[in-house]
Amino acid sequence: MTLALRHGDGRPRHADHVLDVVRSGLHGEAGDIVARSWSRCLNEYRLHPDKLNEPAIVSRHDLEERRARHADVIDCARYEMTSLYQQLGDSESAVVLTDTDGVIVHMVSSTEFAAEMGPLGLRAGGKWSETDAGTNGMGTCLAAAAPISVRREDHFFTQFTGLTCSAVPVFDPSGNITAVLDVSSRSSMMQQHLLVLLGMTARMIENRLIDRRFANAYPLHFHSRPEFVYTLHEGKLAVGDDGSILAANRSALFQLGLQTMDEIRSRRVDELFQSSLEDMLQRSTQSSFHPVVTFRANAALRYFAVARRPASDAAQPARVPAPVSGVTAAPALRSPTRLAALRAAAEPTFKDARLTAHLATARRVIARQTPVLLSGETGSGKEVFARAVHEGSPHAAGAFVAINCASLPETLIESELFGYRAGAFTGAQRTGRRGKILQADGGTLFLDEIADMPLDLQARLLRVLDERQVTPLGTEETHAVDFQLISASHQKLPERVREGRFREDLYYRLAGIELALPALRERTDKRDLIRGVLEAEAGNGATLSPEAERMLLSYPWPGNIRQLRHVLRTAAALADGRMIVRENLPSLLAEGGDAPLALPNEPVAAAESEAAEAPKLNLIQANERQVLLQMLEQYRWNVSNVAKALEVSRNTLYRKLHKLHIEISHPE
Repeated sequence: MTLALRHGDGRPRHADHVLDVVRSGLHGEAGDIVARSWSRCLNEYRLHPDKLNEPAIVSRHDLEERRARHADVIDCARYEMTSLYQQLGDSESAVVLTDTDGVIVHMVSSTEFAAEMGPLGLRAGGKWSETDAGTNGMGTCLAAAAPISVRREDHFFTQFTGLTCSAVPVFDPSGNITAVLDVSSRSSMMQQHLLVLLGMTARMIENRLIDRRFANAYPLHFHSRPEFVYTLHEGKLAVGDDGSILAANRSALFQLGLQTMDEIRSRRVDELFQSSLEDMLQRSTQSSFHPVVTFRANAALRYFAVARRPASDAAQPARVPAPVSGVTAAPALRSPTRLAALRAAAEPTFKDARLTAHLATARRVIARQTPVLLSGETGSGKEVFARAVHEGSPHAAGAFVAINCASLPETLIESELFGYRAGAFTGAQRTGRRGKILQADGGTLFLDEIADMPLDLQARLLRVLDERQVTPLGTEETHAVDFQLISASHQKLPERVREGRFREDLYYRLAGIELALPALRERTDKRDLIRGVLEAEAGNGATLSPEAERMLLSYPWPGNIRQLRHVLRTAAALADGRMIVRENLPSLLAEGGDAPLALPNEPVAAAESEAAEAPKLNLIQANERQVLLQMLEQYRWNVSNVAKALEVSRNTLYRKLHKLHIEISHPE
């Protein structure tokens, strides 16, 4: 930590500067807000800048009570804080959320930075109000009720002058401050850009909070420009059954020319716009939830708006579609011999008991026209599993049509799904195009990464699933379709529903049954799978050395089967026809990866006694943890010496220690 400079006689210059500014009434370089804070610290709180303070930390019981009171705020902030931290890309920074007393209730940072800043109180439970920590980003933001950057010497206490803190208030749907969002780092760069990022993140948290607390209300999105609807800049209202306004975000107040929630709360939609809630709902539904035009009540101001039904509305039970008259089943579907051959070819090559059971379940339910929703990590083989379901189903003779909703621009997903007539839009094929849904008629439609489908297309897809008819773009002709539906996502759709990013009625329509596919690291047939993939990538003659096979078996495979294929393809090329050895697996040996460290061989039994201490670790990880603990004891807990012995960087070792739940109470 960088401390303030001192005079030749040892007196701290920072303390002298603070005292001089307050006594003379002069304003500091950062503006009045810092000078006023310094004055409060000296005159009201009786603090002194060069007196080293022990950090104020609330008890664990107190912290848990605070977290319970702010559970919805923390839940709404957790994802956005992680995204902001990743966007900053600064390992020597922390994204912090405090309650209205300045107590840190959630923090995102690197393990190393958190360990170093913990003794200063920058950790969960640390109290950063002005009365406890003097002038600082979190406490002064609360005191001023405004965004603030406190750079290094702007801090009141000398011990904090190595930090730069930027903070913004987070408001609840009533317009009151409910939390403070802060970034604290060692950076000396200008913080104006950081305040913008923090402000955007705070607005996303506030919008989530409206959805969370008013799940029974009708969400109304609007903006004066249609392209800003469904974006961070939109105005957002929560509307009651009677059309009264229950809550609004700050953008809504600004666009309507209002200052406070008191000016809008309990007013009706038709008092703000020249439309009623019922009218907006009807027109929004008819437009597939594209923005519709409305005007400000008693004014000529034009807005574009979308009204939706409450997120908490339960979906109606999905009806089983009646056979469409005039549609004849393809002859191949009626051939028992053909179906038997397809089912035999579709028998799984994997031997994992959970996957085998899931496959049998999926085939059984899809035969009754029940949609299947697959969840699992990226690369875990969801499309391969979906193909196996299709090939063992009554529609096996039809096409298996897959579309990745995340890989197509939003402007193309609609045309890909529904097709279009010739000349329907600029750039369209002159002959038109059949959409994926029509191509899947008589077969199976597989929608991968369904969570990334835009909201307006979700409405059209829901209509197709209910009516079993599709209308290509640029035409009014409808085509009857009969297909099996399998969807997949690596994201948790119930969370997306709660966040307002996925239609609840569509979720229940897709999730006739939801099956979670295991990650590669969790599969019991990993050895057979590795050998099968190697044979597919390198031919029958490819072999693995025992050490290389052990590395492949113990590696956690964050990229799952997709990553395994890439690693084995590269290894086979490097081996050039010879046995694949450890050195042919460079990506697993690279520093900073998630591969297990090359630890001395230890019996697995030694790790089994550690299972109670670290119940979340599998047997391999527990063994690795035991060996690392022994090495730390051997080197007297000197992390640098252990890293040298393992031939890895200290950062890599720190990450590994964190993953294995090994705490370093006295980091170097």
